[in-house]
Amino acid sequence: MESTTHYVSFLDRSKRIMWQDDCYVDLQSTSSSVSTHTEPDDLDWIKTHQDQLQRFTTSPFLEGMLTYLQMVGVLSSAEEAKIKEVGRLHDQVNMLTTIVTGKDAQGSNALRNFIENSDSQVAQLILNHDSMVKEHREVLLRRYEQLRDRDSFSCPKLNIASRTLLLVEGLSDLQQKEHDLMQVAATRGGRRNHPRQLSLPKLFEPLTRVSFPPRVSLTAGVAGIGKTTWVRHFIRQWSQGSICTDFSFVLPFTFCELNSLEKLSAERLLKMAFPHLTDPSLILSSSCRTLIILDGLDEFRFKLNFSDAAPCSDPKKEVSIDDLITNIIRGNLLPDVALWVTSRPGVASLIPGGLVDRVTEIPGFSPADIQVFINYHFSERDYASKMWEHLEAHKILLVICYIPCFCWIVADTLMYIIQSGISETLPRTCTELYAHFCSMKAEVGEPRGREPLKTEQLHGNNRKLLGNLGRLAFYGLLKHKYTFSEQEFRAYGIDMLLTQSSLGSGLLVRDESIIFTTYRFIHLSLQEFLAATFYHVSSKRAIFDLFSESTVSWPKIGFQNHFRSAFQHSQQAEDGHLDVFVRFLTGLLCPVASKPLTGLLPLGKDDGNQKAWAAGFLQGLLVSGGAVVSLRAVNLAYCLQELQHTELLRSVEEGLRLGSLTGKLTRAHCVVLGYLLHVSPDCSEQTNLTASLDYATVKSLLPQLLYCSHLRLENNHFKDDVMELLGSLLSAKDCRIQKISLAENAISNKGAKALSRAILVNRTLTSLNLRNNNIGSKGTKSLAEALKMNQVLVSINLQNNSIEEEGAQALAEVLQCNRRLVSLNMKKNTIGANGAKWIADALKTNRTLTKLILCSNQLGDKGTMALAEALTVNHTLLSLHLQSNSISNRGMTALTKALRLNRGLVSLNLRENSIGVEGARNMAHALRENSSLQDLDLTANLLHDEGVQAIAGAIKFNQGLTSLHLQWNFIKSSASKALAAALLSNTTMQLLDLQENAIGNEGVVSLAEALKINASLHTLCLQGVSAGTSGAVAIAEALITNQTLQTLDLRGNAVGMEGAKALANTLKSNRSLKSLNLQENSLGMDGAIFIATALKGNHQLTYINLQGNGIGESGAKVISDAIRANAPRCVVDI
Repeated sequence: MESTTHYVSFLDRSKRIMWQDDCYVDLQSTSSSVSTHTEPDDLDWIKTHQDQLQRFTTSPFLEGMLTYLQMVGVLSSAEEAKIKEVGRLHDQVNMLTTIVTGKDAQGSNALRNFIENSDSQVAQLILNHDSMVKEHREVLLRRYEQLRDRDSFSCPKLNIASRTLLLVEGLSDLQQKEHDLMQVAATRGGRRNHPRQLSLPKLFEPLTRVSFPPRVSLTAGVAGIGKTTWVRHFIRQWSQGSICTDFSFVLPFTFCELNSLEKLSAERLLKMAFPHLTDPSLILSSSCRTLIILDGLDEFRFKLNFSDAAPCSDPKKEVSIDDLITNIIRGNLLPDVALWVTSRPGVASLIPGGLVDRVTEIPGFSPADIQVFINYHFSERDYASKMWEHLEAHKILLVICYIPCFCWIVADTLMYIIQSGISETLPRTCTELYAHFCSMKAEVGEPRGREPLKTEQLHGNNRKLLGNLGRLAFYGLLKHKYTFSEQEFRAYGIDMLLTQSSLGSGLLVRDESIIFTTYRFIHLSLQEFLAATFYHVSSKRAIFDLFSESTVSWPKIGFQNHFRSAFQHSQQAEDGHLDVFVRFLTGLLCPVASKPLTGLLPLGKDDGNQKAWAAGFLQGLLVSGGAVVSLRAVNLAYCLQELQHTELLRSVEEGLRLGSLTGKLTRAHCVVLGYLLHVSPDCSEQTNLTASLDYATVKSLLPQLLYCSHLRLENNHFKDDVMELLGSLLSAKDCRIQKISLAENAISNKGAKALSRAILVNRTLTSLNLRNNNIGSKGTKSLAEALKMNQVLVSINLQNNSIEEEGAQALAEVLQCNRRLVSLNMKKNTIGANGAKWIADALKTNRTLTKLILCSNQLGDKGTMALAEALTVNHTLLSLHLQSNSISNRGMTALTKALRLNRGLVSLNLRENSIGVEGARNMAHALRENSSLQDLDLTANLLHDEGVQAIAGAIKFNQGLTSLHLQWNFIKSSASKALAAALLSNTTMQLLDLQENAIGNEGVVSLAEALKINASLHTLCLQGVSAGTSGAVAIAEALITNQTLQTLDLRGNAVGMEGAKALANTLKSNRSLKSLNLQENSLGMDGAIFIATALKGNHQLTYINLQGNGIGESGAKVISDAIRANAPRCVVDI
């Protein structure tokens, strides 16, 4: 009875007072001990709820438990003090449960009773959290499993599980201001430079150990990139407990469904969308971590106003839906809830940057991904290869296949056309593509739920549906409206049953939710295409401005007037949202593009006059624009492409390819060039504008040059004023330039300063080439100051810039602190021995530079000795070029001593110095100990036979050297014999260059004997070595057995007809030789014919040079034709 009374008193809320905010204490119970009547599973109850107790217990709630348990005699004062002394709240809860469970069921019963009879949110979460979460996961999984098929366009290699998001610092200006397809085209679908990749499970985690999880995460991506697919995948994964399990609840909403709402509270919204969650206050409280997903901000019918929205912090207060969303994002409402917003970039930029903690982008398909996609889905016969060949030939289609949804549309349409047997007319423009797509969708099927229709009736229904959808699409586009309700469909005369037909279901997507049902076109570009078809048809009979749907406008009669009006509106739209619409509108004037729509649209007859007029109109707009080529202007060139009027486009592209644009770049040419920067294959890897531009054209093209990755602006006579322009280009937020070459211009120190200011802030440029300018020591100092701060540039070329010793000192200071620079070219700068000493001192501490070019700098032996000293401690420099520096045996001695200790240097260039026999002998000693050096160039020194013999002796034992250059060293046959002997045992040498040394037939014969055994040599250069017929015959005999030599250079010898005959016989059996140079060898007509006929059985040779052999023009043609017939892959110089 006593225990019953106690339990009843616990339930009697009128007899309790609040201890703290979320705890109550019973005033009636005065018993010093708890009842002994307990449930047998009380101990298990605590174990079951242990995690919840630790996760949700707050300090006030713990204080209430301790007070109650002490009051009922479960805890002593000492035990309470012991719990409070533990420190962290988590540990205190753990200590409490340990003590209580140690007191058998008595303590467990008291703790359970306290929690089960508490009104607090903490108690409710401890008791009900797991069951609520389980039910919620099951509900979400049922909802989103139904959509899995819609999300599975991709193949296993490209599914979301294997892909990552890109973490970016914000949205670029291009993303904020331009149409989706223009964004993709301008950047060629390329990613930003050096983005951090973030897997979906880590999207809401802290980036570092000391940072916090993001509250507001924004994921941006163009239409069709897969934002909703990523969201649905996340929801399915979370519902299955695979990712982000620290979120108790995930609450997904789409802005499509929110569009149907007017005024409500946050809690009411939650109850509407998730009626199984009976207590929204629990879910939205700070006690459990909740994620709200808002998918598709760009589809919201309201424009969020963060400056004027009425503040609201009460989740029970009803406000307008736009104010509700604004307050949630701002954090006034539900500040403890995490938020994930997805949107197209232009609308996403409306959210103030300070409110967004993390911005990610969804990467599209790379060209390799597109190929994988096509090969997976269309693997039958040679369909995939035909599709890929077509896309490669029409880059405008390939570039927009970056968007997965568009990739599917393109591939599906191409497949339909190929299977229809009309593959010779595959679409070349987007207008043509969508015309075929609509034709494909209309070809089969009829509305479900009706009796079968006659063909004429079916075509009539399709025409009616397409016309009404076009009108809906056009006026939706003007209002930036991309989702529609059934009511709106009916208002535009659309029969809802027809939306279920083959055409309707092929063009539309139906999105159902518990709140609302909406419709949208399968891709934004399809809405724009259908809008263009409506405008194209209507403009032929409309008497008022079609852009004024419900307002009175001035009369506007005739297609051409309406066409002009469309372009006027397009050019005035700052966000470019009508760009693609006018492309399609123009494309529909091309009979080839509109032909598939015959029967679906009342297009009328076209005599070609409208196309010709439109071409002239567009070209007039190209000429009449402002000085700077904007993307609005570039869109005019896209329109010409859609019109398939490409004369101007081809003319500029040909000039770009041949480098013949000098003086030809009018305003119209600059606009077309801006277009070609997006789509031309010649600009995909690098944009070569060498000898083409001046100040005015650079200024005109500046906005379009932003998105080039590799920009070559050599030999343009640029002065410092152009550097100011390029400095602004490199400083721009949107800049994607990774490599820029400004070689062969007239840049001085002032221009270098402008570039330096840009380098301070630029975060994309990795390579800067200023070869053959005149920046001087002052300009070098400016660059050096910037390089001390810049952590992106890895390669800089300052060849021939008069930087001298002072500039070298400035660059040495850079090498002491910069940890990114990998390659530095200071060739021809007269830095002298003192300059070399500065550089050498920096190399002693630098551990990042791998390539250093100091050729033609008057270093002498003193400078060389300083560098040698640095090499004894620096083991990261891989390549050192010291050509033409007056280095004698003294400097060589210092270098070779360093090589005995150095274990990093791979390539050493000592061409055109004064190194003699003594220096060669010292190098030989070094090569016996050094095994890291691979490429040694001693061309044009004074080695003579004695020096080379010493090196040859070392090569017998050295197993590191792969390339040895010994041209112009006064070598004769005895040295070549020593080298031949070395090749008998050496297994690493791949290239041996003995050009212009008088080794004669005797030397060549000895090398030939070595070739019969050596299996490592790939290249042998014997130009001008005084070899005759016997030497050639010996080489020919060696090549019968040697199957590793790939390049043989015998230029400038006297091989003669007999030598050619021997080589010809060899070519019939040799399968390794790929390049053969017999230029100027007195072969005569007969010798050349021997070589030509021998190629009939040889399938490896890819290059042959027979120039200067007295063959004559007519003979050259006969032999060239014979070689091409026998070996079509072989390139012939004759």
